Amino acid sequence: MLRMQKYIWRQSRRPDPRLRGDGDVGITSDNSLPPLREVIDRYGLMAKKSLGQNFLLDLNLTAKIARAAGNLFGKNVIEIGPGPGGLTRALLDTEAICVHAIERDDRCIAALQEVVQAYPQRLVIHAGDAMKVDATALCPAPRVIVANLPYNIATPLLIGWLENITAFDSLTLMFQKEVAERLVAKPRTKDYGRLSIITQWLTQVDKKFDIPPSAFTPQPKVTSTVVHIMPKQDRKDRVPFDVMEKVTAAAFGQRRKMLRQSLKTLNVDVEKLLTNANIADTARAEEIDIAGFIRLAEAFQKL
Repeated sequence: MLRMQKYIWRQSRRPDPRLRGDGDVGITSDNSLPPLREVIDRYGLMAKKSLGQNFLLDLNLTAKIARAAGNLFGKNVIEIGPGPGGLTRALLDTEAICVHAIERDDRCIAALQEVVQAYPQRLVIHAGDAMKVDATALCPAPRVIVANLPYNIATPLLIGWLENITAFDSLTLMFQKEVAERLVAKPRTKDYGRLSIITQWLTQVDKKFDIPPSAFTPQPKVTSTVVHIMPKQDRKDRVPFDVMEKVTAAAFGQRRKMLRQSLKTLNVDVEKLLTNANIADTARAEEIDIAGFIRLAEAFQKL
């Protein structure tokens, strides 16, 4: 596991009672912080394409993303790639215990120190690569992830979190719109695939709202979509994650072929597998719903 430097060393385990929102003192924005564009100019935060950076500077939109995460009272929030800190500020204005932000850009880490000072003991900056960090090791439960994900690593990050999804209360994430469409896609549609199945098998996923390219600096070429993901609490199956990954990879490895052909890569008796799963051998992967893939994975385990 990557060793990360922390830029604040203590964390309040419970929110300040004054910040509960039910007394005389509520959580409000820290107006002493400079505008985000001033922060970008001061620290030379020209977005790096290699890091997939597109900064969201509209504080109304960052607040909307924070609201989409639901009630954060008493929870630890993990943010990926905070950049100059627009979403970070919005998350700190909620009733979360603490925000843990993973950032690999030294320029952004320096820029975020003003936010650390403005919110004592409520912001921890972890210097490191989100792809190499175990998010569950950053803070105790209950924990959520809220992030404007870099487009170039969004899907592998999500897959990693799904593999341990019960460790999180929820994930509120921004993706390219086309990726968000895949997350919620239904059978017999062009967007339906492995990512749709694994996500919907483990979670309840809801699209919240779109954000146009014009909201970002620099402007990406695509629309973004905020998605809210919650672990399913009533799963009946006990299919291991790696088994479902293997079965879906085989099924969609040759998307347009019938399953009796595409599943041969599993090196089992495919006819028996499909019979045991109560699936027609003429069916194609894109026609099988989540329940069908659960049956297929369960049958594969028993062969």
